[in-house]
Amino acid sequence: MATYFVSQGRDEIPRWREAFSDARLIRADDIKARLVRGDCVWVMVDSESWPEQVAELHRRGAQVGVMTYSPSAAEAFQALESGARGYVHALSPPDLLRQARLVIMNQGIWVPPELMARVVGGAFQALGGAGRMRSEALAGLTERERAVALAVVEGYSNKEVARRLDITERTVKAHLGSGVPQARRARPHAAGAAAVAGA
Repeated sequence: MATYFVSQGRDEIPRWREAFSDARLIRADDIKARLVRGDCVWVMVDSESWPEQVAELHRRGAQVGVMTYSPSAAEAFQALESGARGYVHALSPPDLLRQARLVIMNQGIWVPPELMARVVGGAFQALGGAGRMRSEALAGLTERERAVALAVVEGYSNKEVARRLDITERTVKAHLGSGVPQARRARPHAAGAAAVAGA
């Protein structure tokens, strides 16, 4: 299986080459003739037609990831709706790019942790949110620790929790590191639902 980078630009990003030494930088028009079902294709968000390119590559059997210099939730959802299996920052470290490719090639979905936290937070809210939290999960916490824990399982980042509660990020990290073990478990994105009663 080949790995391609589809971009309007002509410049390779050194991190791409470091991550995938055998990959080829190719223009959108040229990929159609080379594509073999199962190839991994990274599409750079540098043309207005990138969603159509992703959809076409997906229809032709490629495992598609999307790269961007300015990640956003709206763009990530657009990429996934178009058929991409991954969405990464174009300047991600080579190890992260290799991990994303591994997930994509094994039929998984790769999105930035911040986006996954939002998705899990949305699921947490849809399942009843804080109103269904087990009372024993919050027993023994101070009011501030409880507020931090609830914000984390709702999908907020440390920076967003700090802003929301008018505290420093360091304070958020301190609460997560010592007094809020259930919030710490929520960070890996799967525990938000586990904190809901009946889970």
